[in-house]
Amino acid sequence: MNIYRWNDLSLGMKAEFTTFVTATMMAEFRNLSGDTNPLHFDAAFAAAAGHPAPVGFGMLTAAFYSTLVGVHLPGAFAVLHGIDVDFHRPVYAGDRLTVSGEITFLSDAVRRVELSATIRDDSGRRMSRARIRVGVHEH
Repeated sequence: MNIYRWNDLSLGMKAEFTTFVTATMMAEFRNLSGDTNPLHFDAAFAAAAGHPAPVGFGMLTAAFYSTLVGVHLPGAFAVLHGIDVDFHRPVYAGDRLTVSGEITFLSDAVRRVELSATIRDDSGRRMSRARIRVGVHEH
């Protein structure tokens, strides 16, 4: 985990990590969220809708943006203030994803950071993008 302090941060700083979407994650997210849409767990239903497998939950993949800010950039002192996410392609169990972000705005007055972030698959296709607003609270 990174422990950047406010004075360590600068425009253009970047971070990234890779993760996998697993069937276990999808089942646990279904149980946690209560989203029982069969598109996310019924292979026949997903196939009838034109998908090769059950579709990963968008909000499950968006949770990786929380990991980006809380663990990687800025890290331990981050408090997520807001996030705008656009989903471009579905993800499936077994997909390996690269989550990356770059600081695009810093407000010294309120110690607020904005990141431009993306999630891409192994082919480099953008699965989603986000604008993330983060407070940095050291005390």
